[in-house]
Amino acid sequence: MKFTKMQAFGNDYVYIDAIHQSLPNLPELARFVSNRHFAIGSDGMVLICPSDVADFRMRMFNLDGTEGEMCGNALRSVGKYVYDHALTDKTEVKIETLGGIKTVWLTVDKREAKDGEKQMPYKNRGFVSDIKANIGAPILDTELIPVNTDLKEFVEQPVKVLDKTFYITAVSWGNPHVAMFVDSVADLDVEKYGREIENMTELFVNKTNVTFAEFVNRNYIKMREWERGTGETIGCGTGCCTAVVAGVLTDRCDREVTVEQIGGPLKVLWDEKTDTMFMTGASHNVFEGEIDISHIGE
Repeated sequence: MKFTKMQAFGNDYVYIDAIHQSLPNLPELARFVSNRHFAIGSDGMVLICPSDVADFRMRMFNLDGTEGEMCGNALRSVGKYVYDHALTDKTEVKIETLGGIKTVWLTVDKREAKDGEKQMPYKNRGFVSDIKANIGAPILDTELIPVNTDLKEFVEQPVKVLDKTFYITAVSWGNPHVAMFVDSVADLDVEKYGREIENMTELFVNKTNVTFAEFVNRNYIKMREWERGTGETIGCGTGCCTAVVAGVLTDRCDREVTVEQIGGPLKVLWDEKTDTMFMTGASHNVFEGEIDISHIGE
């Protein structure tokens, strides 16, 4: 099986062309390629599939083999993958996900490939240097977010976590996130509090992703992300968007914000006219390779 590992300012995913090669048992395959012991370690597996309603269909699988609805960073990198691997010449790509059809816009650098890039299909045709994705409208309705509360919206609710009280906002794009603002993300024990919040099943029916955000000014946020089942990540696209939604709802920031995470900055825009979130940033290939999966599904 041929695969590409890509990083989108944070999440490392294994991307697989599922149009030109057949794949065995997908949950087991997802657990296999995501297992860090196989030196392909990732935050999950993303398949690029044919679609009857869009240019491509994206299927995303978590580390445990379950299929997820949508990940903003995975969505952005799919746009780069299909262009760089000559699956399309479009710079505006419609991608079908379980959460609906999303649009990704690609900024293409027309220069020739440099040394080390010669093996890539984008030689002499330009490569994607920046990616903008519309990940849809944030969900605040707690009937749709797995939160144990009778409140319709779960915004800045005080929650005691060990020795601290956090004011938590729950937001979802199909994958649940909670955000809370802290004085300094650099000084916070992210693992200690992130792990505790992730497992607060008395509050969250399912495990949740945890975004700790530091308000710098109305156009700049610093954040660190604790991802359920994985640990701290160097970045998370929907985590960045969650921080912006929480900031706007509590009047801490404007609707267009730069979010700094360990993996690099991501620009986020919450468009109030269309009620959609746009996230813009770079993505890059970590490595490409092949693995033998003949035993998977036997």
